Amino acid sequence: MSRPPARNPGRTAARTSSARAGPARMPARLVAAGLLAAVLEKRRPLDEALADPALGFAALDERDRGFVRRLAATALRRRGQIDATLRGRLRQWPKGLPGEALRLGAAELLFLDAPVHAAVHATVDILGAGQTAMRGLVNAVLRRLAVDGAAAVAAQDAARLNTPDWLWHSWVAACGEDAARAIATAHLQEAPLDLSLKPGLLKSAADAAALAAALGAEILPTGSLRRAAGGGAIEALPGFAAGDWWVQDAAAALPARLLGDVAGLQVADLCAAPGGKTAQLAAAGAQVTALDRSEARLARLRDNLARLGLAVATVAADLESWTAPQPFDAVLLDAPCSATGTIRRHPDLLHIKAETDVAKLAALQGRMIGRAWAMLKPGGRLVYCVCSLQPEEGPAHLPALRALPGASLVPADATALGLPAEAVTADGCLRTLPSLWAERGGMDGFFAVAVRKAP
Repeated sequence: MSRPPARNPGRTAARTSSARAGPARMPARLVAAGLLAAVLEKRRPLDEALADPALGFAALDERDRGFVRRLAATALRRRGQIDATLRGRLRQWPKGLPGEALRLGAAELLFLDAPVHAAVHATVDILGAGQTAMRGLVNAVLRRLAVDGAAAVAAQDAARLNTPDWLWHSWVAACGEDAARAIATAHLQEAPLDLSLKPGLLKSAADAAALAAALGAEILPTGSLRRAAGGGAIEALPGFAAGDWWVQDAAAALPARLLGDVAGLQVADLCAAPGGKTAQLAAAGAQVTALDRSEARLARLRDNLARLGLAVATVAADLESWTAPQPFDAVLLDAPCSATGTIRRHPDLLHIKAETDVAKLAALQGRMIGRAWAMLKPGGRLVYCVCSLQPEEGPAHLPALRALPGASLVPADATALGLPAEAVTADGCLRTLPSLWAERGGMDGFFAVAVRKAP
């Protein structure tokens, strides 16, 4: 394995974050340690921990927030390598060793190219009063890493070390070791930022090129615009305030397209939040009813659509108990899932998801498919999708989908979607992998299938 390129946009923050922290806020690395503990010890999603005022992230300035987010995400993304490297330098993991602080210090030295003095001293400085006895050990371990850690990392099998056993074995069984390794390798890199444009915004190829240039983006074959990772505040980008686009991974923008032309149709978007697919449907002219069980998530969806100038009906309800007021022309079911296809963006999933979660979610998805089918008009189309790589949540549902009364599968067209042929399975299902377009930065892992109900 080669060492990642020496890049660290947070280098300046790494040198100064502790010194600039005022009395009313925690030092940046202390905040990062709290976030790491929330994920690894309490299995809280990182986004949820970031939003918790008690953990101090919101009180940091913009530069420190960027540094902390990147540091915590790197420690989660590379935890397998970090722990293996640390274990090689400790006879045993001493009781009371401040693991979060040590992992963060190692992440800085091994993967963020931080100056040794800044990483070591700032890490030691955040150790609490009850960890005084560990200061010398932490200092010594980090200084040793600064000397020989890079060589140790270069000899590691990064893809395997950073992937939990249950995920690795699942992917190998589903698609073979080479594909599993390509997926795990894609997860080592931070995901780029993809944007979906409102239809009709670009009148010509010149318009598209001009907007892409203004955004510092490339135009993907699927039509999404892609910016490199780590590009600053989204709200500051051209077109945000005007509602010209929304953030949506290129793969996430594909399932709604399997519904075909939805202009003028009554469409149900089930489990709709955060609303990227809702925006697609509304912008394409559909009369959308967006359902989600969380009122808070729906509030964010409404805020996002207000910025875009799009109107939809929203319903806060549980799909399993909600009764549709009338049948719909089309239904999009983006079902709750393990979300293992989004690990590039959410490396905390490696540590908060378990194999037992998948079976429970697959059972829920099966029930939701039946509910969605019941609210579809004859002649209408249902699209079922999940941002999961687990076969239990995707292909395993095909027999049940085929067995729905009057159901026939509608094969996806890779060429029409702007995708290579391997993105569509022999059954005609859409299956994107994080390793697809690796040279462009990959994409989220999605499974999607369209099913038509007989007239």
